Amino acid sequence: MSRRTLSRRDFVRNSAAGAALAVAAPTIIPSSALGNEAVAAPSERLTLGFIGIGKQASGHLSHLTGKAETQTLAVCDIHKLRREAARQTVEKKYVELERKGAKVDEYVDFRELLGRKDIDAVVIGVPDHWHTIPLIEACKAKKDIYCEKPLTLTIHEAKTAIEAVRKHDRVFQTGSQQRSEGPFRNVVDYIRNGRLGKIKEVHIGVGATSKPCDLKGEPADPNVDFSVWLGQAPLREYNEILCRKGLPNSYPFNPGWRDYREYSGGYITDWGAHHFDITQWALGMDGSGPDQIFPPEREGDQYGAKFIYKSTPVGDNVVCTHVHNVYTNPKPKVDKNGKPGNPIETNGILFIGEKGKIFVNRAYSASEPESILAEPLSPGDKLQQKDKGHRENWLECIKTRQKPICDVAIGAGSVTVCHLVNLAYWHNKKLTWDPAKWEFPGDAEANGWRDRARRDPYQLPEI
Repeated sequence: MSRRTLSRRDFVRNSAAGAALAVAAPTIIPSSALGNEAVAAPSERLTLGFIGIGKQASGHLSHLTGKAETQTLAVCDIHKLRREAARQTVEKKYVELERKGAKVDEYVDFRELLGRKDIDAVVIGVPDHWHTIPLIEACKAKKDIYCEKPLTLTIHEAKTAIEAVRKHDRVFQTGSQQRSEGPFRNVVDYIRNGRLGKIKEVHIGVGATSKPCDLKGEPADPNVDFSVWLGQAPLREYNEILCRKGLPNSYPFNPGWRDYREYSGGYITDWGAHHFDITQWALGMDGSGPDQIFPPEREGDQYGAKFIYKSTPVGDNVVCTHVHNVYTNPKPKVDKNGKPGNPIETNGILFIGEKGKIFVNRAYSASEPESILAEPLSPGDKLQQKDKGHRENWLECIKTRQKPICDVAIGAGSVTVCHLVNLAYWHNKKLTWDPAKWEFPGDAEANGWRDRARRDPYQLPEI
């Protein structure tokens, strides 16, 4: 297969929108143009660019644009309406902040944005199948990076992401924000400090895998070049489920492309990049992974796959099972009318150890017996890193050049667990995995599944 990679000329030629938009030249910000400097001088502000501005990235844009220590200089999206709306959002915010003359440029081709010397860091919020190319190019352009989860579409891309970030010495935060919010850190501290004893099992509810795309063609959206949106995926006709018309605030909560294998691993990579990530964290297996993966007992089942860690700091032969019903709450939640809700939790993590159980999701945590979580951790316990917020942790690490709480190796390791589970479902095969070598020892067939073919010219760049 041809290894021709995507050039700027390819990108703009493939994009109808690109012909309609004059690419802005780099803009150096003079201190006099940025208005109120009482909190942070312009010279001290981190300058940002945004690549992809869908529902999740719109939240990042609004949050980071409003911070005193940042300045958003550019937004990029192949979707004309999203791009214009993002620019307007930033400009409106800077009027409110009295940053007079602050300018925001629009781009169709992310390489033009990355070519600007006055941008320090970028937020990558494109769909899953588009993460790795701009990630690599951002590393080469010496930009620090916040990239949404799940980090990559394949195992090979995950390994390549680590190599690119390390080679170019970038500060990289994976958008697995559960490490910075909710009760997860507290539960990890209890497990890592032995409050459950040795861990035996983990049950994880994240939803089902993806399927091959079978959507029918529809009239194209004139505001986007769908061929560019498809990127490395096979060429097909436009369908709004994959690339929504209108603006992100009108979209369903979950993007439709997530259901299809060409673009995503389904909820196993989406929610798995959260809950499998916390599982790795709790077991002390960051930067590593499971040793064996088993498909469900019955071929075609959507739940029941298992992955096993033979040796971890908190227990040996820990069996993790992907399940639909994770936990039955002995005290079901009560709605606003005082009626008890469904006691069955289908999203979350249940850790089972020698001394009891701990369940955790974003809403709450619970233990059996209750005394496990009721007893405070002691001053002598070793606690996990605390931070002021996932995005704030990234900004602080850009300044200190330290690794953020969800560095690229963590994000790559966690998404690889997701990919391993998906491969077991897709191929109905028991797999043995060597996380240190990133390979299936002695299994040529499975090693061929670590990556997939890419449509020209959307090959991975050299790092």
